[in-house]
Amino acid sequence: MNTDETSALPAETLTAGVVKRRTTLADGRELLYFDDPDTELGPDRAVDTRALDARGETATMRLDTLTGDWITVAANRQNRVMMPSADADPLAPQSPTNPSEVPSRYDVAVFENRSPAFGPALAEATGTAPEAGNAPRGLDDLAALGLGRTRTSVGRCEVVCFSPEHTGSFGTQTVTRARTVIEAWADRTAALSQLPGVEQVFPFENRGEAIGVTLPHPHGQIYAYPYVTPRTTRLLDSIDRTAPDLFQRILDSERDSERVVLRGEHWTAFVPFAARWPLEVHLMPHEHVPDLAATTTAQRDELAPLYLRLLRGVDALYDTPTPYIAAWHQAPVHTGRDTVRLHLQLTSPRRAADKLKFLAGSEAAMWAWAAEVTPEQGAARLREAVESVGEVTA
Repeated sequence: MNTDETSALPAETLTAGVVKRRTTLADGRELLYFDDPDTELGPDRAVDTRALDARGETATMRLDTLTGDWITVAANRQNRVMMPSADADPLAPQSPTNPSEVPSRYDVAVFENRSPAFGPALAEATGTAPEAGNAPRGLDDLAALGLGRTRTSVGRCEVVCFSPEHTGSFGTQTVTRARTVIEAWADRTAALSQLPGVEQVFPFENRGEAIGVTLPHPHGQIYAYPYVTPRTTRLLDSIDRTAPDLFQRILDSERDSERVVLRGEHWTAFVPFAARWPLEVHLMPHEHVPDLAATTTAQRDELAPLYLRLLRGVDALYDTPTPYIAAWHQAPVHTGRDTVRLHLQLTSPRRAADKLKFLAGSEAAMWAWAAEVTPEQGAARLREAVESVGEVTA
């Protein structure tokens, strides 16, 4: 591998002074660098000179006729790297001894997953992505029930590297870096929403081995689905059965409750009235926005330190880092844009310092939940932990 070959990449300046640079990896996958506004990096980036195999076939989806859920069968994900050492970190910048996925030093890097559940094929050929055979033919096609139905798992899966460091999480980043990641999320949400066949875009972070994380590197992912996910489908049904301003009603109710954890000018964090998990907190904007791409500069600016404070409060609950799933729920691409509001749902199975909640018979098989911690108790503990952290300025 020749690590000396470099290329100057053209720059696109985004909000908050974040700079985006675009290139491709050796097998044609897209790679984007998002540079901090105070970056020490220049325009030159190393070229990926690895000899990589051609990308594999796009996975297939099968319909579960009993529930209407589409299940992706992606055997290519079976052999993913599991908890490598720092010198074999596939998300670290490449070195002469580590032919990783990112060829150059970076602040934030986003690239197409090498073992995706969705894509690389799309409903129509776009860029280097081929057109899929047997692609979904719209939401009505996906809603139809029938035995033995299959479709190609079109879409895209991307990895978002928060830092070149080997360990950490979103909550360990600086305010400046967090703001760069938020800008990357917004940029990618907009871009992925334009891909043929994509119906919903989902940024998320899995943190901790208890969640099933396979890499300790600080990173998240973005899934661009070819369908509206089951959770969002149920949410849309609830809106249809109540009122189009359901999210505003929920926010107004929660802001008047004892379950508020953290307030800002543009965002409020609260433990929901019917929280399922021992630790569950939602973060919602005060104004309706369907997704991160639609947020204002002011909303993004406040989100960076506020979200960091929330995550650091979560870690202040115990002496060791708390495993969690940070899920950014966004409106579908083609439906519910005026009613489904962007919101974070952060959940953890940790119910005590040395205890985890496992989903067993009732919850796993019947989707019937029983909570061991009252939402009010959970909010009080988390509010105290967040207050102990104080304002986040760095």
